[in-house]
Amino acid sequence: MFRYAFLLLALTAPVAAQEAPEPRPDRSVMDAAAQSALDDWASAYRGRALVQGVPRAVLDPVLDGLTLRPEVVAADRDRRAMQQPVWTYFDTAITEERIEAGRAAMARETRILEAIESRYGVEPQIIAAIWGIESDYGRDSALDDGLAVLASLAEGARRPAAFEAQLTAALKIVEAGDVEASDMSAAIDGTMGQTGLLPTTLIVHGVDFDGDGRRDVWDDSADALATTAAFLSSYGWVPGQPWGVEVTLPDGFDYGLARRAETQLPSEWAELGVTGTDDAPVDDFGPASILLPAGAEGAAFLIFPNFSVLERYDATDAWPLAVGLLSDGLTGGDALAADWPRDDRILTEQELTEMQRLLTQSGFDTFGIDGRVGPLTIAAIRAFQTDRGMVPDGYASLRVLRALRD
Repeated sequence: MFRYAFLLLALTAPVAAQEAPEPRPDRSVMDAAAQSALDDWASAYRGRALVQGVPRAVLDPVLDGLTLRPEVVAADRDRRAMQQPVWTYFDTAITEERIEAGRAAMARETRILEAIESRYGVEPQIIAAIWGIESDYGRDSALDDGLAVLASLAEGARRPAAFEAQLTAALKIVEAGDVEASDMSAAIDGTMGQTGLLPTTLIVHGVDFDGDGRRDVWDDSADALATTAAFLSSYGWVPGQPWGVEVTLPDGFDYGLARRAETQLPSEWAELGVTGTDDAPVDDFGPASILLPAGAEGAAFLIFPNFSVLERYDATDAWPLAVGLLSDGLTGGDALAADWPRDDRILTEQELTEMQRLLTQSGFDTFGIDGRVGPLTIAAIRAFQTDRGMVPDGYASLRVLRALRD
């Protein structure tokens, strides 16, 4: 759930006043039209679900009387959610209260967590950190009717076919007897259970850890935690390898090396002056690359293959980092030595689109103008920064945009 603090922040952020705001359509009329569209979609979906093997006994009670959740569709369509800085998310996701609550939860579930680690090789603090981020250790009550959430997304979201597949999977979980339809709660993005996984993932990786005949990730913490461990293990989690380590970069560092494709052992990075924040070389846990979530002005990390495994849960930089940093806090790790550029701001989608256009016009082709920062845009920014004598960290900052405008 806290994975989507971005959504909540974006949707509740104040909007600058306009001199003459245009009148808005009546909300009740809009809601009635949206509900009618959902009803029409449900009628069409019923046939598709039956063909895919969902029995009427499960399907009809869900679709009859289905109520639209307009807020989840609005959140899915709101691209501002992707434009919050990582430190804003960390301020919400990683707090002293959550660290203390997590330590208490780990102490309470020690036997289960140790048994899960023995079976799947995933350390307790990693599992607990995901548990904390996703549901505040099973305490989060800000969840909704999961089937209504998925149906609303399947009808009105940006990726309707993907959410329809999730709804069908969720109905098959109900059919299997793992949970009652009324108890299948979900977050605003359709992820479910105490550790926030999608229904298709639960079908493949769901675990009945306590042996009661149900894979209940909603009300059974053991099942939820084991399911998360099974998921991570299936993607190659390496026992004993950290997700990442905060590092210090030397003066004159070649920022062209700070990219995911550039991997070296920590001892090799040390030869280039990259060390832990204690100035000592990082242990050789495996091949690692350098991650700069906020460019050269923020914290730097050596990230290991286990970071990529965490990205299987959520491919943003922010979520795996939050899990990793919270897991460090749960085991008494130090707070970050570097600070974030809190006086900076994230560019809007319109500004990112403008940046890509100006880069391409200036001879630094981004190979697409879509308002999203991917590897090709980062490479173009780096080339422009190098040309202008700026630190070539590839970070899409306001400073870069202003330089392009000049």
